[in-house]
Amino acid sequence: MKTLEALIFDVDGTLAETERDGHRVAFNQAFQEFGLAWHWPVGLYGQLLRVAGGKERIRYYIHRYQTKFEAEDIDGLVIALHQAKAKHFQSLVENNVIPLRPGVRRLIEAAQQAEVRLAIATTSAKASVIPLLENLLGPDSPRWFEVIAAGDMVATKKPAPDIYELVINAMDLTPANCLVIEDSQQGLEASNAAGLTTVVTVNDYTRNHAFASARLVINHLGEPNLPFEVLHGDAAQAYYFSLDLAQTLVLPQR
Repeated sequence: MKTLEALIFDVDGTLAETERDGHRVAFNQAFQEFGLAWHWPVGLYGQLLRVAGGKERIRYYIHRYQTKFEAEDIDGLVIALHQAKAKHFQSLVENNVIPLRPGVRRLIEAAQQAEVRLAIATTSAKASVIPLLENLLGPDSPRWFEVIAAGDMVATKKPAPDIYELVINAMDLTPANCLVIEDSQQGLEASNAAGLTTVVTVNDYTRNHAFASARLVINHLGEPNLPFEVLHGDAAQAYYFSLDLAQTLVLPQR
């Protein structure tokens, strides 16, 4: 029988509801700071999330929606905007605007107690991830994860498998014995390409997406007093996500 070796978490939209009320707001604050009449409403941001990476998202937006915009140094502007956005995002984190998703703390603490290894694989920059973890899980929480693999550590972001391959190689993991928690199609494609079994916890932006290759799709990890909803796959009799359920999901499907 396979033994669950590690849990690998995405961050944005998976650990916390960072996208709509965090990153999107921070982008808009950065645009305002630079005197740009740009605004990303909730619906548009959902479309932009198809592009992985903050700097890549800004470039795509300029190319797609601001075709008449001119600047002497577009690349420099994109970098500066992204740096300003990171500053505003950190302020939002420090002001407790962004909550953990249901079941996240419980599952991570259970993994620690059971000595299941933990890692993070995200397209966000590490400078944004560390303060988020410290604020939501506690000042020592970054040390709970053997590897925090961030988007600025690989050449190609999700849906390429680079970030997951980095984690696998750094921790010397057996992919078949690991479970990924993701929230997006790009993340699912990336983890699948690295040979990893994946659970998707959808959010408002991804709830209606088809995640056919995920082993299980649920609305959140759940709590004993807050059952999850199964959208795809088989959770057996479980109504909240536990290490026992995780163990069954890394077993071969019959």
